[in-house]
Amino acid sequence: MDLKDQLKNLFPDHEPEEPQEIEVKSDIWLQDDPIICKYEKRKGKPITILEGYTGADSDFKKLAKELKTKLSVGGSFKDDRIIIQGDYRDKIMVILKEKGFKVKRVGG
Repeated sequence: MDLKDQLKNLFPDHEPEEPQEIEVKSDIWLQDDPIICKYEKRKGKPITILEGYTGADSDFKKLAKELKTKLSVGGSFKDDRIIIQGDYRDKIMVILKEKGFKVKRVGG
C-alpha cells in the first residue's frame, strides 16, 4: 500500500487538487539585448565583468548583490558594470538565464 492509498483510507472525502503552474515574476526589468559576461585579469587576479544592462541602476545593484550572495564572493558595482572577484562566468550565466536574461559570453 503506497502513500496515496493510505491517505485515501484516512480521508475518503478528500479530492486531490491539480498542481497549478507558478509563474516566476521578476522585480528586475528584463531587456532585449544580452548582458555581456567577460573575464579579465587585474593585477594577476581573475575577475568577471558584467556589462550592457540598460535598466535602472537600482535594479542592476540588486542583481549585483544577489549574485555576490549566491556565489559567496566579493565584488562591486562601478560605472554601470558588475565586477565579481574570480572566474565565475559559467555559474553567473546559469543564474542569469534562470532569471530570464539573455547572456553573451565574451573572451576566452
